[in-house]
Amino acid sequence: MRTRPTILFFSPAGRPVPDFVTRWVNGKGLTVHLLRDPAEVEQRVLRSLPRLVVVDADGHEDQGMQLCARLKADPYTAIVPLAAVAARHVTDRVQAWFAAGADEVLTPLFEPVEQAGRLDGLVARAERDVAVNPSTRLPGTTEIEREIRRRMEGGEQFAVCYADLDHFKEFNDRYSYYDGDRVIYLLSRILHDVVKGMLGPEGFIGHIGGDDFIFIVAVPKIPLVCDEILFVFDTLIPYQYNEQDRRAGYYFGKDRRGQLHRVPLMTLSIGIVTNQNRRFTHPAQVSELATEMKSYAKTQPGSVYVVDRRHDPEPGTETEAGEVR
Repeated sequence: MRTRPTILFFSPAGRPVPDFVTRWVNGKGLTVHLLRDPAEVEQRVLRSLPRLVVVDADGHEDQGMQLCARLKADPYTAIVPLAAVAARHVTDRVQAWFAAGADEVLTPLFEPVEQAGRLDGLVARAERDVAVNPSTRLPGTTEIEREIRRRMEGGEQFAVCYADLDHFKEFNDRYSYYDGDRVIYLLSRILHDVVKGMLGPEGFIGHIGGDDFIFIVAVPKIPLVCDEILFVFDTLIPYQYNEQDRRAGYYFGKDRRGQLHRVPLMTLSIGIVTNQNRRFTHPAQVSELATEMKSYAKTQPGSVYVVDRRHDPEPGTETEAGEVR
């Protein structure tokens, strides 16, 4: 998600923005807009997803709480962090604000430095929450791109591994989306436990969405990590099928034309691209090549990983093909 440089301050009474909020906003290089109409606040949140909504908790509390409840009732606007700010002690109303959906309630009980720190924490938590996939709690596309860029800028040699399930749609059609979600979660745990278990903080795992995952490792660790992932996957995945399908090793499903065909048990394809023999200037280049290698891996039988061995093209030279394992 892109940076959102706007802060909305809602005060039905038209009170000025509190001093500590102004100092915090200025220190972040942000812009604050004072609004008195709750409908305008909702429209702005829907249009631009501001970085933070601050609600004046002094006077007209009902309007503020109702606005808070409406914003938090919509999953789209609920991701925007909301803080209620009071210039006087409202200890007896703090629980009511949290019940309405406020993410933070700031009162004079906190020193200005602590109030600013709580706003920092609130925004950081919100950005972290929207940066992960809700079903697996793994970093999403924003964090994946950030990690690739970090390694590029750090001059590291790294491998981006794109993992994708084979025959997953047919599994969903035969069983259910609930069973499909269970398989996706299982794959997320396999990737996480193998990569983090073997590499610790040097490894990274992200979830693009659906059955598509990215993990990033050092180039020399590719065989060690990928062999273990495929071994664990092939060991566990048959147990996601009923006994009849598991023993047969396949089942019959219908293609798009309604014709029956034999569907094997799910396998895992991993396409890998490295910067060992290539020079990348943007994460999009890495993503494009990883997708290409993943597509190639899916043409191979069984669970495999394919490493792109090609070099950056030079005039009059040919590139090497990928290696299948």
